[in-house]
Amino acid sequence: MKQLTILFLFVISVANAQKELPNLTLKSLDNKPVNIKTDYQEQDKLYVFSFWATWCGPCLNELEAISEEYETWQKEVNLEVIAVSTDDARTQKRVKPLVSGKNWPFSVILDSNQDFKRALTIVDIPYTIVVKNNKIVHIQSGYTQGGEKELFTILKTL
Repeated sequence: MKQLTILFLFVISVANAQKELPNLTLKSLDNKPVNIKTDYQEQDKLYVFSFWATWCGPCLNELEAISEEYETWQKEVNLEVIAVSTDDARTQKRVKPLVSGKNWPFSVILDSNQDFKRALTIVDIPYTIVVKNNKIVHIQSGYTQGGEKELFTILKTL
């Protein structure tokens, strides 16, 4: 059964890999427009989009773990992490104070209508995609302690 599950996840990953980013404009924390396709297009740079919400414990754990390693990651790999808040109108007011308190070293953008999440057919968060040259090259769904190390190992191969 475990092998079947792994095969299923691999098939889903392959099916979603190489999919292009949608051409969407979201907002930054300071309410500036951010175009997903055009603002993150530096050649051969890895963009790690981590979908999260203020109410999602595993999401916050993942972002905290990435935050602790971020400076080291950037020394070894040309990358940028973008935390994509999927908080809706009810919880969006919590995003800015939470991010201010965490002092994360990466960008945070707001997907308050969940257009980005929907365009990628994301069901559950945390959900992380790695993009290179406007193509999705890796997908990671869920988070367990130490998952950031596995992600970094993959980033180094891309």
